[in-house]
Amino acid sequence: MQKNSMTPRERVFAAIEGRPFDMYPAITPTSVATIESMKAVNAFFPEAHTSPYDAVKLAEAGHALLGFDSVMPYYSVHLEAAALGCELNWGTSYSMPVITKSPVKNPDDFSLPANIMSRPEITKMLKTIRLLKSRNSDDTAIIGKVIGPWTLAYNIYGVENLILDTILEPERTKRFIANLAQLPIQFAKAQFEAGANLVTWADHVTADLISPKIYEEFVLPIHKKAAFSLSQYGYIVLHVCGNVMDRLDLFRQSGFKIFHLDSRNDIRKALDIVGDEMVLTGSINNPVTLVQGSLSDIRKEVEADLSAGIKLISPECAVPCNVSNQSLKAVAKYAHERKIQVVSAL
Repeated sequence: MQKNSMTPRERVFAAIEGRPFDMYPAITPTSVATIESMKAVNAFFPEAHTSPYDAVKLAEAGHALLGFDSVMPYYSVHLEAAALGCELNWGTSYSMPVITKSPVKNPDDFSLPANIMSRPEITKMLKTIRLLKSRNSDDTAIIGKVIGPWTLAYNIYGVENLILDTILEPERTKRFIANLAQLPIQFAKAQFEAGANLVTWADHVTADLISPKIYEEFVLPIHKKAAFSLSQYGYIVLHVCGNVMDRLDLFRQSGFKIFHLDSRNDIRKALDIVGDEMVLTGSINNPVTLVQGSLSDIRKEVEADLSAGIKLISPECAVPCNVSNQSLKAVAKYAHERKIQVVSAL
């Protein structure tokens, strides 16, 4: 018998698992919150970063207003940093939060707080995901997010300090990020248990800041541990900005099921490198195509991704707040227009 439609979540999981699906899914591994959506649902930054009810309304706009097959309620990269004691400027409707002061001066003095999972920034995000699950009448894929230990180290210790320590104090750096890694592993597990279907693991291990050798030595062992620890709960989407072609084979070895790709990478070569071991998504360009491009430009880019072999369409990273909803709707619409007949056996 023929199955003419699937729920958004069924469609996403079918694409991930290599099963037939009715039309190409479009997902949101990172934020698609826009000023237009904030106005439409009356939920704005900075409140939506920490208010579960505002976060839910804004996340639901990703499906209800924009047409994506998923929703994602973590809009910044700083919830964990705030939970670890950093002071933040939470920004405005047009800008993201920034860290203004960190308590970490020496990694040797750092230890993960025993009550970290009870900190408000953590508990509020878990409440947000539970609320999304309870309101999810369309069976949309719920995507959570955590910040990986390398990025956490940047955020709470400083980029220059961490890079210098990898050279001058490598063992201290390894201890530091291994300690930090406990937080995203615990947080991702809790998000799955709260109702997330996928969790994005955002870690800025890109070529502008870290070599493939340092990634392999310092971070890959932690990524492998995280992938193994979380495999029983659900799929992890590794998100890394920038050009990563020189380390994509290492990402393939991590055990993470999905990789969220920046537009600066060669899609066809990336697909060849990861083979059947990783599912790729992303690569729809933000600053040129979505901010400045026409609907025709967006269609061409979506079609190019599909023709190359991408099965999950998504913007390459968190979209700027000034992206028009029309542009984001077009991303989902053009993915869904590529129909595929699904046949189910009796």
